[in-house]
Amino acid sequence: METRSVHTPTNFEVSKIDRRSSDHAPAKLVVIGGGSGSFSILSGLRSNLSVDISAICSMMDSGGHSGVLRDAYGVLPPGDVRRCLIALSQETDLLRDLFSYRLDEAPYHGANIGNLMILALTRMLGSEEQAIEGMSRLLNIRGEVIPVTLSSTHLNAVLSTGEIVRTESDIDLRSAQCTTGALPSITSVFLDPAVQANEKALTAIEDADYLIIAPGDIYTSIVPNLLVSGITDAISRSSAPMLYVVNLMTKHGETDSWTATKHVEEIAAYAGRVPDAVIAHRGRIPPELSHSYRVEHAAQVVVDRGSLSDLGVRFVFETDVMSRTSVIRHDPRKTADAIACACGELAGKEVNLSAEVS
Repeated sequence: METRSVHTPTNFEVSKIDRRSSDHAPAKLVVIGGGSGSFSILSGLRSNLSVDISAICSMMDSGGHSGVLRDAYGVLPPGDVRRCLIALSQETDLLRDLFSYRLDEAPYHGANIGNLMILALTRMLGSEEQAIEGMSRLLNIRGEVIPVTLSSTHLNAVLSTGEIVRTESDIDLRSAQCTTGALPSITSVFLDPAVQANEKALTAIEDADYLIIAPGDIYTSIVPNLLVSGITDAISRSSAPMLYVVNLMTKHGETDSWTATKHVEEIAAYAGRVPDAVIAHRGRIPPELSHSYRVEHAAQVVVDRGSLSDLGVRFVFETDVMSRTSVIRHDPRKTADAIACACGELAGKEVNLSAEVS
């Protein structure tokens, strides 16, 4: 295995990603995930004109405003779909901000405008798929947003104590409500009921030039996609290289003390294959940022390159992919550039990190 230390340009310019085949069509990238992790990746890739993006997103959210709409109207949770649509939107910041806007006052406390728009279009047009297509046109997105399934299901977690925690929101609440370091770990997750994959998701994986597993909560954002019947088989059959963007921080009750290798092992266990490349943050997270996360019993993920090599990862790309904000998040542009570099290496082509795509 080779380890690359990637140095992203000071003034970011879009890097070209080539198809693995010899034609000149845009490279087909499939991003699998949900939540803020997918949002960061898609936001960065949106401006890369050399790629055709398909975002496969989790549909197991049961908390917040998505959960309210799911329970009240019997629709699929719109939250992750909305985030992906906004990330890929080429419209003005004002329109993107509108679709992210949340009403705080009663009687609409917590209601999200974008979620309500998706609900309204679902009822007007007759299905969630048509609503997403309508929203895609309204927001003028680059690429396609694909729900991993069109069937309703709930995520369940089996704890080390044998207890089963039901629904995604209750799994998430375990960490949020824990005030001590004692919290049983998750040993496995499953869907109830079992559901079939969206055919569009299977087709996207089959046609992909590169598969990208986004960063995000392992058990509530990433693995739920892999539990949907048909997804793992499609990933296993695909000849496309698979990249995994490793989380910056651990999560209490889910990934306590996990290294990068442990993250990759768990992804591989559910995906049916080891990622060909791993993108990880290079450098120590500033103490003034990490301090607030210690209260949540979270720590920076350690990148153990040797163990990743033993696992079968072909390339490890370490670079600064963290945003310079008050929260610890992946920087969209830095991460997109690292992805471009990794794709070029996997395709056996040199990628010019300062080459602007017109």
